[in-house]
Amino acid sequence: MYKPVIQFIRDTFNTPEAFVPLHAPWFGGNEKKYLLDTIDSTFVSSVGAYVNRFEDMMAEITGAKHAIAITNGTTALHLALIVAGVKRDEEVITQPLTFVATANAITHAGGVPVFVDVDKDTMGMSPGALSAFLKEHTVKENGVTINKHSSRRIAACVPMHTFGFPVRIEEIAAICEAYNIALVEDAAESLGSYVDGKHSGTFGLLGTFSFNGNKTVTCGGGGAIVTDNDDVAKLAKHLSTTAKIPHSYEFVHDAVGYNYRMPNLNAAVACAQLEILPQILENKRELAHLYDSYFSSEPIRFVTELPGTKANYWLNTVVLNNLEERNAFLEATNGQKVMTRPIWQLMNKLPMYEQCLCGPLDNAEWLEQRVVNIPSSYRP
Repeated sequence: MYKPVIQFIRDTFNTPEAFVPLHAPWFGGNEKKYLLDTIDSTFVSSVGAYVNRFEDMMAEITGAKHAIAITNGTTALHLALIVAGVKRDEEVITQPLTFVATANAITHAGGVPVFVDVDKDTMGMSPGALSAFLKEHTVKENGVTINKHSSRRIAACVPMHTFGFPVRIEEIAAICEAYNIALVEDAAESLGSYVDGKHSGTFGLLGTFSFNGNKTVTCGGGGAIVTDNDDVAKLAKHLSTTAKIPHSYEFVHDAVGYNYRMPNLNAAVACAQLEILPQILENKRELAHLYDSYFSSEPIRFVTELPGTKANYWLNTVVLNNLEERNAFLEATNGQKVMTRPIWQLMNKLPMYEQCLCGPLDNAEWLEQRVVNIPSSYRP
């Protein structure tokens, strides 16, 4: 049934017989040169010229005033939540349809995840669901939004830009401002994605990015926090470097800090990758256009960016008609060495989060049964 789709994917990647990965990294720039330069410098850990350069490049690319280099996307989100003021047992609203790192980071920060529904077209947090939840479940006390059932403060809201498709972040930001809730964007998957010309991750107090091996650009493991707030940036950088007070030889620490600073070795690769980010994004848009054209004549919906947004098409995505078709598609493609994968199991179904408060999750449950990612690598 899915032989034509499999053949199209193989033809598109010029791979007649071999395994077609979901998203392989592509190192087409100065990665080796910068790595050797870093080794020769002997500054291979968290202090080095490439760490500083990476931060400057991320600030320039995203348009944020500050960028802080972090070890990975999960630790970036964890630290961002700490800096945003999340305290133990306070609630953080997020979406159930996300990679587990989103919920884990909230838990690492001491927060309690609360799940609200997503929109079908973005696969990310629904501002309508967020607003409905807050109206039904919260009250304001002295400017603080409290869950009237649990008596906990709603400390933050973490929408995630699923597969690089921007959520309706402007509406979410307005809701968070009205309820005095810190907005922390999980932009791990959306480097190079925009809403009305503004980069994802820059609509709230803080945004976080990932440079894991399967991301649009990678340095093996790496992350970043971006913010326009001077004090927030200073605190995030201080805490990421074990809260050590700068001194030429003394070791004095003034807070519980985290060893979350990106090593210079990783930063060297990241800088080389960021240099070719425009080329990679263009290549991925061309692939998305090919898929969109092909699936327009198939009974399978290909997910495209919404008007007013620009997606990075990190992972190209199709929506099947039902769970049975989804499973048949996954079995057929993977059986022919064309890697595809289903969207994540909903967070509220995982044993560690099944007791968390949820709003109605009709859209998330609908998508969980139908969404599949298809090969999305850079095509040399």
